Amino acid sequence: MDPLRVAQNEKDYVFHSWMAQKDFKPLIITGGEGAVFWDEKGKRYLDFSSQLFNVNAGHQHPRIIEAIKEETEKICYVAPGFANETRAELCRMLAEITPGDLTKSFLSCGGGVANENAIKMAKAYTGRSKIISRWRSFHGATYGALSITGDPRRLPNEPGIPGIIRVWDPFCYRCFFGKTYPECNVFCADQIREVIEVEGPREVAAIIVEPITGSNCRIVPPDGYMQRLRKICDEYGILLIADEVMTGFGRTGKWFACDHWDVVPDIMTLAKGINGAYLPLGATVVREEIADHFEDHMYYGGLTQFGNPIACAAGIAAIKVYQEEGMIENSRVLGKKLMTTLERMKEKHPSIGDVRGLGLFAGIEFVKDQKTREPLVPWTVETYEKKDPSIAAVLNYSKENGVSGYSRWNVIFIAPPLCITEEQLMEGLSVIDKACRLVDEAVSKK
Repeated sequence: MDPLRVAQNEKDYVFHSWMAQKDFKPLIITGGEGAVFWDEKGKRYLDFSSQLFNVNAGHQHPRIIEAIKEETEKICYVAPGFANETRAELCRMLAEITPGDLTKSFLSCGGGVANENAIKMAKAYTGRSKIISRWRSFHGATYGALSITGDPRRLPNEPGIPGIIRVWDPFCYRCFFGKTYPECNVFCADQIREVIEVEGPREVAAIIVEPITGSNCRIVPPDGYMQRLRKICDEYGILLIADEVMTGFGRTGKWFACDHWDVVPDIMTLAKGINGAYLPLGATVVREEIADHFEDHMYYGGLTQFGNPIACAAGIAAIKVYQEEGMIENSRVLGKKLMTTLERMKEKHPSIGDVRGLGLFAGIEFVKDQKTREPLVPWTVETYEKKDPSIAAVLNYSKENGVSGYSRWNVIFIAPPLCITEEQLMEGLSVIDKACRLVDEAVSKK
């Protein structure tokens, strides 16, 4: 089809997410391979965001494509009430690679639905009604998931479900309590204990966190935070839910971000990299004690696309690819090189206030002033809707020079497919390095 017709059809007939529809400016993708995709003109781009932090195994991996083809020839759909070899095998594999005694998986079609089921399970299991989440968080766009979300995108959709309490994040660069790590003794975790006390310990069912914050500034917690959170939950009989939708499946250099701190959550939610985003799939994985509870208690939840066999076949193949092709190790090794390079960029560019990340999951935060740390873009719903011109200029320069990027507020994210080579990574970072000059110039004029 003519590219102009494709673009017009997108504008005329597709209702796009998270934007005023008139703002859609289509880049038509016609193919991809590994860490690269290309447009209708044949121009190639390094995919520095893995589309939406989900194409972990890279574009068009032959083993995943073949698994999809084979399963399509076997059977395309099995209703939830029947058993299926592919679904069962994927859940067995998830029990094997997730930490501790996380053992049984409820399958769904994405991260938001996985989190919806996590909070329903937590309430049903504990008999409690309240959920604690964090302000700088995003847990999905469905009604319940958006209710537990902290970022300003929740505002146009409020009021949400009742019983949601939010706490401040372990954001060392912008500590909300004016403290400094490690002298603070991880006060940001201990303050949650105070919140639990005033909200009623017997009322709180669960605390849900992204172990490393995704689209809300890429916050990496200090060592001791996740461990302290686990301890607090144990003290009060509260479930710990780890939203690993973005951070799972090797993204941070380990299978899951929780593995960096040897923390086992009670419930872990998964999507995105679970099958490399080749088909819609999510999972809510629970510990053995919670699974045992539902042996005798009805779970009031379900969906039509429960563990679609083709999506599950892609999941099995993706997990094998991560294991057998060294992608998690590649994320760990290149992640160190990535952070070293970003630190050098920070020293070079006055507009870069902080760089942070683990594995191939990093962010560059831009500021007006390195000393005051005044953010280039305030964290509001209005500035979400309209990108700062200098941030947009960085993304446009990068795209013109063959690097596809992604940003939210004053942070540009770097999260390429785990199959990226060192040469490709450094090529892309060189382009971003040059693009950062545009922000330096903009900041110098303010």
